[in-house]
Amino acid sequence: MKKAISLFLLLITSQVAAIPSFEKLLELNNSIVSVNVDLPDGSSGTGSGVVVSKEYVATDCHVIANTLGANISKFDDTYKPIAFKADWKHDLCLLKFEELPFKPFPLRDSNTLQYEEDVFSVSFPNGSNVPQPSYGSVKAIHRLDNSVIIRSDAAFSLGSSGGGLFDEKYNLVGITTFKSPGPQGFFYSLPVEWIKYLMSQPDTKSLKTMDVPFWALPFDQKPNFMKVVIPYQNKEWDTLKSISDLWIKEESNSSDAWYFLGLAEQGKKDLKAAKEAFSRAEKINPRHVDAMMGLAEIAESEKDLATLQNIQKKVNQLNTSFAEVISNKFDKIK
Repeated sequence: MKKAISLFLLLITSQVAAIPSFEKLLELNNSIVSVNVDLPDGSSGTGSGVVVSKEYVATDCHVIANTLGANISKFDDTYKPIAFKADWKHDLCLLKFEELPFKPFPLRDSNTLQYEEDVFSVSFPNGSNVPQPSYGSVKAIHRLDNSVIIRSDAAFSLGSSGGGLFDEKYNLVGITTFKSPGPQGFFYSLPVEWIKYLMSQPDTKSLKTMDVPFWALPFDQKPNFMKVVIPYQNKEWDTLKSISDLWIKEESNSSDAWYFLGLAEQGKKDLKAAKEAFSRAEKINPRHVDAMMGLAEIAESEKDLATLQNIQKKVNQLNTSFAEVISNKFDKIK
């Protein structure tokens, strides 16, 4: 136990962010568990889990799907579930226990989050023996099936599936689930609302399933917010524009649809159209810092110092690091 605490201290003191405190992280650590599974080939696998009530641990279904069995472990103790609940389509599963000796996290509805709100994740990445934190902010909130998918820049990796995403008040706001492909991947979490709904659903009779989670569907069946990622990363601007145009037709009030259209137009060197799209994104969502950064790049290229200074003031209220990036552009155009 002392070794685990010492290692945990080493991990968190290497982080730049000041939140949460060491004491609070130790408290949170008590309710983040390792999910262990037996695979059909005789090997084993691990993921993360979050205590959401006295009898339930939430994790991602892809951690336990088609395994021979699962349990959770904490501080060298192992607990075997008495039942499971599964929402295979949304990749959310609950492990049910008689009664757990761990304090459940308070739940905050994910649809109350705002862009640029500070968040952090805690999970067991890369086979770590102790939970590790990762810090960031909410970068996008995508509507899906009566709730939202959260994109943040609180990075996570293999083993983090089923970990917790928390706000500054230590409320659970999401379950860390999947990362988009590519070197500049986006990190997505499932909403708390789905956890609450799943608690009221019947138990599943088997861990075997043929269902595919929404994020692993073929490209043409993926949500629009996932379809834009690869064309954006590969700088395939015509493809990105086509997808963004279709997205806007389906969700005209989506700030992210307009933002990705702006990126496509900017990549195609149509700065007028890019400016219009970025401005529309900001109008829909005044907290959309990425859209403001796009407008800042255009203002810099046009040597428009007044506009650049105005954007910097707005960004500074939401993200001081990005505001500093804009400030560094001032001298270049004076």
